[in-house]
Amino acid sequence: MEEKIAAFQKLLEIMDELRAKCPWDKKQTIESLRYLTIEETYELSESILQKDMDSVKKELGDLMLHLVFYSKIASETNQFDIKDVLDNITAKLINRHPHIFGDVVVKDAKEVHDNWERIKLKEKGNKSVLSGVPAGLPAMVKAFRIQEKASGVGFDWEKPEQVWEKVLEELNELKEMVESGADHARREDELGDLIFAIVNYARFIEVNPEDALERTNRKFMKRFRYLEEQAREIGKPLHEMTLTEMDVYWNEAKKDD
Repeated sequence: MEEKIAAFQKLLEIMDELRAKCPWDKKQTIESLRYLTIEETYELSESILQKDMDSVKKELGDLMLHLVFYSKIASETNQFDIKDVLDNITAKLINRHPHIFGDVVVKDAKEVHDNWERIKLKEKGNKSVLSGVPAGLPAMVKAFRIQEKASGVGFDWEKPEQVWEKVLEELNELKEMVESGADHARREDELGDLIFAIVNYARFIEVNPEDALERTNRKFMKRFRYLEEQAREIGKPLHEMTLTEMDVYWNEAKKDD
């Protein structure tokens, strides 16, 4: 523990020195760091997807630096400092885990999650359960979080089979809308309903839809790059190949999945 405290103290000391002496570090603001933090978060996500733990370690260090950086900037105007940040998260964790630090009894992880959402709602004084869903989240992630929060207060399906029926219902409605020549707005509405239902089903079968889609994206890209490589080897551009010819190489690529 002492080594960990010493390592964190060293980072804080370096941040103080950089802020005092480095021209680039001195000019940074909370606003200017925001975009860099977003970039670092995506880099961490990429390392996790690649299962590269050495890279994960390095990217976590970059994010840790940003947390210290924000706290240092805020401390200069007496808004808060790193101690306030740590005290805040410590108090939050204790308050939101009454089954660990209190006398609440839970039977599984879902009850822990549901308690967390109810406590969070009470803490923030939000009038809506959905107030805690950031507006800027990507749509699929937002749909997943909306459904989780609604489920936390009991607004949910009982069985996966019911959700699957809803998926099929939305699929048929979209099909009918397209075949009837409906306008763009109505087709968009129906497609959105279908995707929302699929996200809901993913939640019920304990699959994160964002992870599932990213996995498929990577699989497609890998196969398509193989197709491009084969096209270069035979000296025939993709746009001159027939779909049947492309399928031969596509099916070869699938064997390596």
